[in-house]
Amino acid sequence: MAKSILNFSEITLRNLPQVGGKNASLGEMFRALAPEGIRVPDGFATHAQAYWEYLDANDLRARLTSLLDDLDIVEFSNLREVGEKARQLIMGGEFPDSIRLAIEKAYRELAQRTPGDLQVAVRSSATAEDLPSASFAGQLESYLNIRGEAALLEACRKCYASLFTDRVIKYRTDNGFPHMKVAVSVGVQRMVRSDKACAGVGFTLEPETGFRNVILLTGSWGLGENVVQGTVNLDQFTLFKPALVAGKTAILNKKLGEKEKTLIYCEPDAGETGLSSRPPTINVDTPLERQQRYILDDSEIEELGRWCLRIEKHYKRPMDIEWAKDGLTGEMFIVQARPETVHASQSQGLSLRTYAIRNRGTVLATGISVGSKIASGTARRLSGPEDSDKLKKGEVLITESTNPDWDPILKKASAIITAKGGRTSHAAIVAREMGAVAIVGAGSGIYNIPDGQVVTVSCAEGETGFVYDGKLDWDEEEIDMRNFRMPKTKPMLILGDPDKAFQLSFLPNRGVGLMRLEFVIANAIGIHPVALARFDTVKDEKVRVEIERLTSLYARKEDYFVERLAQAVGTIAAAFHPKDVIVRMSDFKSNEYANLLGGRQFEPEEENPMIGFRGASRYYHERYRDGFKLECEAILRVREGMGLENVKVMIPFCRTLDEGAKVLEVMAQHGLKRGGNGLEVYVMVEIPSNVILAREFADLFDGFSIGSNDLTQLTLGLDRDSALVSNLFNENNPAVQRLISEAIRSARKTKTPIGLCGQAPSDFPDFARFLVEQRITSVSFTPDALLRGIENILAAEDGLTKRKTPGNA
Repeated sequence: MAKSILNFSEITLRNLPQVGGKNASLGEMFRALAPEGIRVPDGFATHAQAYWEYLDANDLRARLTSLLDDLDIVEFSNLREVGEKARQLIMGGEFPDSIRLAIEKAYRELAQRTPGDLQVAVRSSATAEDLPSASFAGQLESYLNIRGEAALLEACRKCYASLFTDRVIKYRTDNGFPHMKVAVSVGVQRMVRSDKACAGVGFTLEPETGFRNVILLTGSWGLGENVVQGTVNLDQFTLFKPALVAGKTAILNKKLGEKEKTLIYCEPDAGETGLSSRPPTINVDTPLERQQRYILDDSEIEELGRWCLRIEKHYKRPMDIEWAKDGLTGEMFIVQARPETVHASQSQGLSLRTYAIRNRGTVLATGISVGSKIASGTARRLSGPEDSDKLKKGEVLITESTNPDWDPILKKASAIITAKGGRTSHAAIVAREMGAVAIVGAGSGIYNIPDGQVVTVSCAEGETGFVYDGKLDWDEEEIDMRNFRMPKTKPMLILGDPDKAFQLSFLPNRGVGLMRLEFVIANAIGIHPVALARFDTVKDEKVRVEIERLTSLYARKEDYFVERLAQAVGTIAAAFHPKDVIVRMSDFKSNEYANLLGGRQFEPEEENPMIGFRGASRYYHERYRDGFKLECEAILRVREGMGLENVKVMIPFCRTLDEGAKVLEVMAQHGLKRGGNGLEVYVMVEIPSNVILAREFADLFDGFSIGSNDLTQLTLGLDRDSALVSNLFNENNPAVQRLISEAIRSARKTKTPIGLCGQAPSDFPDFARFLVEQRITSVSFTPDALLRGIENILAAEDGLTKRKTPGNA
């Protein structure tokens, strides 16, 4: 007869039929990975056969079979009644002595191996020897902070009963699994005291896009159930895998969540023994000081990242991992690992569907987007699964948060919006599995959406999801990547928003020809860099107070700017690694810089900022050189600290050779020496002087990028911001084209790479043909224009080939 109990030290993945996927994975890690320093809490699991013996000892098989035979599998009208009776049958049973004694003995032995008092987590793991696909992920129940043998046996009984909750009965029916062929193995694992620290989830890929080169960690204070259930808005950390392997700074991004609640143990009263009527855990308000602090420091984040990488390597597939930190010992633990199923099961690189909203309407709510799709429907607010009858198929479900009890309902919704939760919450995970549109963590914004109102839910605009009033129009495009042909002229992207980087990296491209820093500085930073560097001189008291608030997590106020800018640049560089990412240093005009917090004190008032104090002229000037230093520090952190040497730097609006030399000297003083560690420095060609002296500029810089907008403006002598002369603005003007042609010709003679950034090559096939005929190196497009631009370049290259072919002259 099979053993009733298997210790984790006896379990491998080969034991999956006996102990289920969850317990088999725990045993596998405990045996194979714990010796490498990855901490996995000790424990044991009951054999699946013990479940069948429990049913037989209480004469339950026939009664359960008869009960489930009466289930209405069309309308599920009697699901609640059948489920409740089935659970009552299970809970009314008693363990056979042999099984009871084996569980109690294993618990006592675990207590002997555990320092201090023993509390355990008791988790259900579904198993079916001839049904290997029956994973039941997230369906069965877990019970935390279980103390003592009597409480443990009660929890084991509840785990058996959880095989007959309403949602699990429906799950089996929907997936065609016979009810009486599935058993439960109960995993009993030493509790990590994360109630006194924190816990969370990790994915060894980016869960929205399936991008494989990063690890995403999320978490909150207290026990991990708040993370999985989506009860709170979480801290989030993104790590770059190659940097972890190389021993470089791997953290690409850190985002602070509110973490409004902390799930903790209910401690027993003094002298209390046996079963308690109090719940084992309770959710309490998180103190404000903890809400405003990250749950992990950088060394802990990277330690977890290395563990996740090792687990992925062991299992040879992307993984979904649960972790916890013990608040008593300060140690980190892995408490669960399972294969990631959404992206791992999809064919990679065969096709790509893109979505783009045509016109943005009135925004009713925002939150964290899940996926990259758009949907529309009637908004329907539900307070709980018991309101399922109110939701009609195709409507937009709105609620506070979801758990597995919602699963049968979620399949009816065209989109899901929750007030709470993060990227690893239940709603987010289920939405990905179903390919549904979802926005989580929308907060009180859900109450701005009237029940019964038609809305459009867009997750196609980056990391932020938008709920718009009314039904809006959007475009969908399917790209067959199997037959996609790339031109010889390099098609590159123009980017500013790092939130879209992983998604956009799947588009056909040769890298990023222009990353604008202005978007990041305006949206993610918002403070004038000089106001940070010279904070003691800031005069406006309101500005000082706001800067103090925004930078409260940083030892130096300058670090607020440097870290956020480095994270943005690093995210885009990682998304496209090892392809080139050309980062243009900031090119705000003085009136735009003035709009940043604290900016008015440090910016001049100019009559025409478009041709005034901008670009290279700022970088060595007294007014801005301290701000440029922070920009350089951020780039240095990305290239040296993160090891992302695919980043190149580009200098905008460089009027003279002398000015170019000064900027290169200042950069070298801040650690960015041209040629040092392979650093290449490009310059924008957007002033006639850049064209006229192109060969001399090629001696100073490693590459050129034609800025067609400014070059057109300065060639034709018009202000492109002026509506009065806007009709004269035309990149196809012969004078502009002659300068572009001359710039490309000079670059070819000096063997200097030269690209162009702008809309014209996608809007005008003739302009694309002109650039190809001049043999430009690359053309950079905004994401929405990329595919059209590639088509124009291919047509131009094909036409050029035909003209060169003998007989076609």
